[in-house]
Amino acid sequence: MHTRSLFVLACAAGPLFAQAKSPTSAVADARELWKEATGFIVESATDMPEAKYAYKPTPAVRSFGEIIGHVAGAQSMFCATAMGEKPPAEDAVEKTAKTKAALIDALRSSNSYCDRAYAQSDAAATASVDLFGTQRTRLYTLMMNAMHNNEHYGNIVTYMRMNGMVPPSSKPR
Repeated sequence: MHTRSLFVLACAAGPLFAQAKSPTSAVADARELWKEATGFIVESATDMPEAKYAYKPTPAVRSFGEIIGHVAGAQSMFCATAMGEKPPAEDAVEKTAKTKAALIDALRSSNSYCDRAYAQSDAAATASVDLFGTQRTRLYTLMMNAMHNNEHYGNIVTYMRMNGMVPPSSKPR
């Protein structure tokens, strides 16, 4: 009898614990992934000496500074699309910002702009948008932005390691 009472109590308490651990919204989850990656990218851009912004491991790839410009421009494009706004040219920043200060300013500006995109509701994020000629949800577009940032953070990590630097994600916290 005692075991049966414990079992009934445990079954009744299960839904209470499930409610206490309700998941965050889908947009909030995407935002967390994006915030981590973009935080590492901003820290990397700040840590890298300006003289190393022209560094590229081979002539066929972007320089460190060009990657920062590319991320800033791509973020603005992805986030404008995710808000249903007219996106700027993805390569606008990469073509115009050339100094460390200008690139970091552009990156921070694109982060501020993206804060708005990642603040939308899950309901708004189900709206369909055109992303590279295909209909996708705004949420998919936000996730692509976070994934794209992580892809290029991988490049940044390699560039930093090749220059004897410790990338932000490897620093003790």
